[in-house]
Amino acid sequence: MIGRWDGFGMAALVFSLLALLLPLASGETTLAWADRSTSLIIVLGFAIVGGLVAWRGVRGLISALAILFLVYLATLMTMQLLDNGVAGSSSWGFWSFILALWALTWRGIASVAAYQTLNKNHQRLVAFFVPACFGFWLLFLWEMVCQGFGVPGVLLPPPSAIFIKLIASLDILWADFVQTFMKAVISGFAMGCASGFIIAILVDRVPFLKRGLLPLGNLVSALPIVGVAPIMVMWFGFDWQSKAAVVVIMTFFPMLVNTVTGLSAAGALELELMRSYGAGYWQTLFKLRLPAAMPFVFNALKINSTLALIGAIVAEFFGTPIVGMGFRISTEVGRMNVDMVWAEIFIAALAGSAFYGVMALMERTVTFWHPSYRTKN
Repeated sequence: MIGRWDGFGMAALVFSLLALLLPLASGETTLAWADRSTSLIIVLGFAIVGGLVAWRGVRGLISALAILFLVYLATLMTMQLLDNGVAGSSSWGFWSFILALWALTWRGIASVAAYQTLNKNHQRLVAFFVPACFGFWLLFLWEMVCQGFGVPGVLLPPPSAIFIKLIASLDILWADFVQTFMKAVISGFAMGCASGFIIAILVDRVPFLKRGLLPLGNLVSALPIVGVAPIMVMWFGFDWQSKAAVVVIMTFFPMLVNTVTGLSAAGALELELMRSYGAGYWQTLFKLRLPAAMPFVFNALKINSTLALIGAIVAEFFGTPIVGMGFRISTEVGRMNVDMVWAEIFIAALAGSAFYGVMALMERTVTFWHPSYRTKN
């Protein structure tokens, strides 16, 4: 706010008026907003809404959602303009309108994010809506930059081209996903985390292993993946087993270190209480120390969920059958099919985010007692 006036509403008003005065596109024929009556009405409507927001602000959730819906309609109109002479020759009028869109979008999202309610369902809806709306705006801005400036698809394809390629190549993407994620990532993640967890218990039980094994584990974790991957391909072949071996190496040490640290997280009073009850090592381990170590274990699982996917994809650059995410990325870059590369990146990002989300959900289920999950009344 600037005094009584809303700064974002004033920005939307000013940029909308500038869009009316400046040309949309320049080139052999100059295109103006007045050349399209529907577009002119939208821009005038934006100027009016910007003025109202500047004067009155945004009051209530319904008003914020109405503003965002108006922004959504304006984005559809802007996409239509790109198909009618603006793409590749956008001028100051077009970008002024984009800035007006940005101002009202910011105000609408901020108002929705600030919405306070005691209803948990509404809180969850707001928690989902705000990042979804923000992500849509980033994709829209990406599309506008690529289309408006005429960026070559070899350098940076727009999201629309990536989506079209993704839909047209679902069978190829699915085969790559199964080869890389379902086979290499899942198996390597399970073996690496399980072995790190078991070795951590052995290290805790046998003190001299802590002095001898942990430094070696630190050395292994520092090995560059580009050096390890070719060796694993020579040892285990070109199929998914060599990629799983790389994932095991990458995920072993984070689990080992976090579990060893977590096993020492139990308080001295709790340990003394267990001793006073006559509990042995294994009883203390399973009833006190392992539960106290669970936040550290799940921290390692979340870290490894992303490391495993990265390791498997990079390992496929050094030898793989004619399938897999890493193989597809390396070959399609050589063919200049950058839209296919971005489609693979999107699938990898989606799989990695989902995998991380599963680990986070399991963490909340297992460590519900942790103080970080206590809600304020």
